[in-house]
Amino acid sequence: MAGLGRLIPSARSLLVFEAAARCGSCGAAAREFNVTQPSVSRSIAQLETHLGLLLFTRSVRGLVLTEEGQALYRAVGEGFERIEGALAAIVAARTRKEVVELSFSTAFVTHWFIPRMQRFYRDFPTVDLRFQLISGTLRGPFGNVDLAMRMQPGENTDCHAWEFAPELVVPVCSPAYLRDNGSLEEGCETPHTLLLFADPLQDFARYWGPLRGPRTPASTSVAFSDYAVVVQAAMNGQGIALGWVSAVSHALGQGTLVPASSRRVATGRAYHLMAPRTRPLKDVTLAIRDWLSVEMQADIARISHLLA
Repeated sequence: MAGLGRLIPSARSLLVFEAAARCGSCGAAAREFNVTQPSVSRSIAQLETHLGLLLFTRSVRGLVLTEEGQALYRAVGEGFERIEGALAAIVAARTRKEVVELSFSTAFVTHWFIPRMQRFYRDFPTVDLRFQLISGTLRGPFGNVDLAMRMQPGENTDCHAWEFAPELVVPVCSPAYLRDNGSLEEGCETPHTLLLFADPLQDFARYWGPLRGPRTPASTSVAFSDYAVVVQAAMNGQGIALGWVSAVSHALGQGTLVPASSRRVATGRAYHLMAPRTRPLKDVTLAIRDWLSVEMQADIARISHLLA
């Protein structure tokens, strides 16, 4: 390439030549470079003098490449295309985002993660997230995703596991519903609308026991197969739902949900973040794990007075 520096007056002269040849006029090339037409004419004249060749013939209709000019234009065009492609690849490699796949519940993503999405991307600007959403109970295998949330792993040795949040259940409703209907306490005389999660492992009776005292009128109920909808219905003032703190902590902190009873059910179990051992742990996965854990602990500390 050192020889090229001796053959041409400057690299800029090739850029100007290519633009003039492509556009067919000095005026159009001047507009591309935001310079005057005489400046382009001088640059081409200097290149022709340096090479000892006539690259264009001039006419009232513009510039026409000579045979030598056509040969140079083909070579310069091919070279510039390769340079442009290489630069585009370099920039793309520097700005390419790392994809991280997460297996979480629809409720957790809808009511906990999405409200802090902007904060996540501020802290992880080079990450693209892909969600594997689960509408029901968080159980079962999670495949080859980078990070999953499941109940405590037990004897599962095929995954890394880190405790994330305790399984704490609190009946929740909107402030307006509580004001208009009162709380859900044993022996209460007000009938309530119960928003049920249609999953036999997570129904009211399993966590709450008998719902009626001697003087408690029968309650109505509405069941949904997606717990995210259960939580949304409670936020909309439609009734009382069992609130798993891992999913409703943000809403409790914001006041869009409030406890509907003084009773709390701590199962002694915990949700865990898990990653398969079948693939290497990426640094970004561990960073996201830590970010999620810090955010959840901050949420629980913020609403600790509601959980006592």
